[in-house]
Amino acid sequence: MKYYPNFEEKVRIVRQALGHPLTLSEKILYSHLFDWDAGERWNGATGDWQGCGSVVRPLHRLADYGDFRPDRVALQDATGQMALLQFMNAGKEKVCTPASVHCDHLICASDGADNDLFAAREANMEVYDFLSSASSRYGIDFWQPGAGIIHQIVLENYAFPGGMMVGTDSHTPNAGGLSMLAIGVGGADAVDVLTGMPWELLMPRIIGVELTGSLSGWASPKDVILKLAGMLTVKGGTNSILEYFGPGVGTISCTGRATICNMGAEVGATSSIFPFDGNSAKYLSATGRQDVAETASAYADDLRADPEVVRAPSRYFDEVLHINLSQMEPYVNGPFTPDAACPVSDMKRRIQENGFPDRIEVSLVGSCTNSSYGDLSRAASVAETAMKAGLKPKASLVINPGSEMIRATAERDGILDTFRRAGATIMANACGPCIGQWRRKVTDNAAKNSIVTTFNRNFAKRADGNPNTNAFLVSPEMAIALAFAGSLSFNPLADSFDGFRFPEPQGNDFPEGGFIGHGSGRIFPKPGSPEPLISPESERLQKLKPFEKWDGKDFISLPLLIKVKGKCTTDHISMAGPWLKYRGHLEHISENLLMGATDAFTGKSGPVAPLARKLRSSVVVAEDNYGEGSSREHAAMEPRFLGVKAIIAKSFARIHETNLKKQGVLALTFSCPSDYEKVRQGDKFDILCSGLTAGTPVKVVLHHEDGTSEEIETKHSYNSVQIGWFKAGSALNSLKENE
Repeated sequence: MKYYPNFEEKVRIVRQALGHPLTLSEKILYSHLFDWDAGERWNGATGDWQGCGSVVRPLHRLADYGDFRPDRVALQDATGQMALLQFMNAGKEKVCTPASVHCDHLICASDGADNDLFAAREANMEVYDFLSSASSRYGIDFWQPGAGIIHQIVLENYAFPGGMMVGTDSHTPNAGGLSMLAIGVGGADAVDVLTGMPWELLMPRIIGVELTGSLSGWASPKDVILKLAGMLTVKGGTNSILEYFGPGVGTISCTGRATICNMGAEVGATSSIFPFDGNSAKYLSATGRQDVAETASAYADDLRADPEVVRAPSRYFDEVLHINLSQMEPYVNGPFTPDAACPVSDMKRRIQENGFPDRIEVSLVGSCTNSSYGDLSRAASVAETAMKAGLKPKASLVINPGSEMIRATAERDGILDTFRRAGATIMANACGPCIGQWRRKVTDNAAKNSIVTTFNRNFAKRADGNPNTNAFLVSPEMAIALAFAGSLSFNPLADSFDGFRFPEPQGNDFPEGGFIGHGSGRIFPKPGSPEPLISPESERLQKLKPFEKWDGKDFISLPLLIKVKGKCTTDHISMAGPWLKYRGHLEHISENLLMGATDAFTGKSGPVAPLARKLRSSVVVAEDNYGEGSSREHAAMEPRFLGVKAIIAKSFARIHETNLKKQGVLALTFSCPSDYEKVRQGDKFDILCSGLTAGTPVKVVLHHEDGTSEEIETKHSYNSVQIGWFKAGSALNSLKENE
């Protein structure tokens, strides 16, 4: 493999050019600068690039943008539809970067794997055919429905140490468990990479997370990130990479590290990453990549932070956090936000103080965060010990394996049979309830209740559409223990029930007989395949029309569409669940625009699209971290499609802000956050943006219905390239203009 000798040389050059030891994040970022492959050659004698000066210049964190060339792109079926529709408009014959499409989001969990897969294929045949034909035509690997969840499949097949990847899903950083810098992006960003264009990223902060000690007993890798979510909150990792280091790293399995990296998205992190070591090599070998394991091992020093960084982390990281794994206990996070962290020993008090329903109705194990062999193995050991004592779960059990490889291996080894004997329903190898694809069978769809899940998110209504469902995030072993106890306040470390006390969970990270079913469900592209067809009468798919260019003038007298109060995630802006079927049809899915957002004046939520169509041009005002959550491009395309010219918020989530920029929506933040309070019902906005330049504030005049006006100042983070997107009407328009 030539990759690692080249990587080693680039790291050497970067270290020399920057003049200091490097974190692992810096090694991967700088080695993937776009200009490395622009044809220039390094001149060792002069210490420069021949012909154009040095490609390696310091990129100041949170100040400079860099142009990068990722190694891979991963697309899932919900967001991938819009990404491929945009790619088709770019006029390329084939993708310029290796890519894969994964059918995991459109399968609704209801009656079990076989029935649900049959129903999904029937309901989504048109979409699957489009994704399959587009993949075959443009040179993309296609993973069929039931093959597995995108991030588990990527970890098993594509992730490699030192690589860089983007994916149209916010939990793409899962691959960081295998030392790959993987970043969740919107579809327009993915199209940049697929077309061979530079991919732009604001140089992130780097937060070092030092792990000491080792996990034991009931503590699991999931608990590490649940604790960290409480430490950082849902905003604390924004525009940052979480880089793990320290002696505790070696005690965590590769899939356990992936769990931790996966949920870094819940603190807003750009990505998360672990260093390469023997555990990484062991996983690569177990999943059929012995050659990668051997070659990476030979270059292991370049696939971790430099020794000087580890010895003096505060000199090289922007922030350093410390977690002693030996002191960890299980966590129960929630409800309604993943950063509401609580150690299990304190849960009884929290329940009493907040009135959470103590009875657990459903326990769900799976999702891209926790569906590895090790996860299922430990969870099954908990169930087995309880059943041997003659006990049955007091809550319903739902299991979603992560991939066909995991399912087939767990079936062979009796793990799934253990769950079936406990009364569990084995769902398809898909996201299912984690993203709202769950047909939950209840007598009252609005009743207040508690569920526990091994998922990564627990926003209101996310799993089952019920705003009164209190969803709590736990590890797989805790999910099973709580299901048998039936009580949210149960602490397996200290409590017993029905005369029974759980022993510590046991399990194996790797099956003794090796994995089976590896690669099942993959279809390789076929050169010369025909262009994918989209029927004009389709209810699921719609060819895209380019958005109109900006006329270069100030926005004058724009009416307020909605002033959003409180948390507004991409789930609030563009709901999932039943709306997933319209992910390839912009006109249809735009009907759900901001349907879940709370109106600051009425305190209610409801349809917003009818008013947006009536107004034709409008403004949205919002509070902090607007657009947190999934990397849902539709949450940016829908307001653009319905005439929203600008969104003014106290702050934006990273991916969503970029998505808005890519689609030509003006994303502004209040210079003074309290100016949010000045916006009144019925206001009209003059946004003086005709002279939009990087780093310059934008003045906004509020015209109130009582005839008075007041001026406020807003900020933006657009650079010159992004301003070009805005002027062209979208990033895709700009790309075509500059070809």
